[in-house]
Amino acid sequence: MTKKEPPFTIGMEEEYLLVDRKTRDLAVDVPEALMIECQRRLKSQVSPEFLQSQIEVGTRVCATVKEARQDLARMRQCVAEVAGEHGLAPIAASTHPFAVWDRQKHTDKERYHAIARDMQTVARRLVICGMHVHVGLDDDDLRIDLLGQVSYFLPHLLALSTSSPFWRGEDTGLKSYRISVFDELPRSGLPETFDSWGEYQRHIDIMTGAGVIEDASKLWWDVRPSSRFPTLELRISDICTRLQDGVSIAALFVCLLRMLYRLKRNNQRWRRYSRMLIKENRWRAQRYGTDQGLIDFGIGEIVPYGDLLEELIELVHSDAQALDCLPEIEHTREIVAGGTSAHRQIAVYREALQAGAEKIEAQRQVVDMLIAETVSGL
Repeated sequence: MTKKEPPFTIGMEEEYLLVDRKTRDLAVDVPEALMIECQRRLKSQVSPEFLQSQIEVGTRVCATVKEARQDLARMRQCVAEVAGEHGLAPIAASTHPFAVWDRQKHTDKERYHAIARDMQTVARRLVICGMHVHVGLDDDDLRIDLLGQVSYFLPHLLALSTSSPFWRGEDTGLKSYRISVFDELPRSGLPETFDSWGEYQRHIDIMTGAGVIEDASKLWWDVRPSSRFPTLELRISDICTRLQDGVSIAALFVCLLRMLYRLKRNNQRWRRYSRMLIKENRWRAQRYGTDQGLIDFGIGEIVPYGDLLEELIELVHSDAQALDCLPEIEHTREIVAGGTSAHRQIAVYREALQAGAEKIEAQRQVVDMLIAETVSGL
């Protein structure tokens, strides 16, 4: 009897920063009424984040990528409308161009008080936002198997998503400075590899038994088995300012997982490479985005990102057709051709400086671009 294919359902979570429309700085004291109204409209699909200046939304369990896009578009629009009533606006960017972390206040909830006590300054610096993609895989051992294999592709997905070139008013020279901030947390970065769900669970049991974590939700790896749902959760991505870019990355992730599942079904697998090698590509994606290429470990050479992307598109073509997301997969070419949010932010900033704007005014123009793009095409 042929084993039933996993559902490959999609769930997407996005975190937004809330900015003051007049100053373009992060909102420090967000009115409680904003969250109350968002929750009235979106119910459990919206929630506060660690900082008061952040808000998180999450789609329903979606059968298709297109369904996830519709849900996200509705929620982005809602948050923008409600924030606008309070003189604020959401921006879908992983860092703010000039905000300073030491002015921010964390949300008044015991969970966040505990994180602040435990992590101290490391947590207080987390003025960053991300995009998480859940893919339904209803077999524990399959999730662990694919966890080890899909890690190879994490740098490729990060490079497409970059939206955090600035930190505290400085052009960092990195396309994803968010990764540098997040890597200060314990239990972050590339995931460990395990031979079975049982082995994974034994490691969790040791850490929970010792009292260092309450549960597996405190593993903040770039991809992880969700502790709440039977999913693999992509976490490495910056949040994409343009909705369609984020949806395309989600489509590529689910198609890669289906491709790896097909290999497994045919008694094959993707080669596991060392963390040392994957970390090097991760750094290149963090530093350069799509600009300087990644290492093709098979040939031992740096290959232009566009060439690698074409190989990925060919690799998952049949999966994209089966999951009805080929247009979304092909949109990744447009991301490379036109640049990510990080590219556009840097371009706006440099053009403003060249036109004679002061540094802070150039950064405010970046925020204006982010405000506009966050709700464009909804």
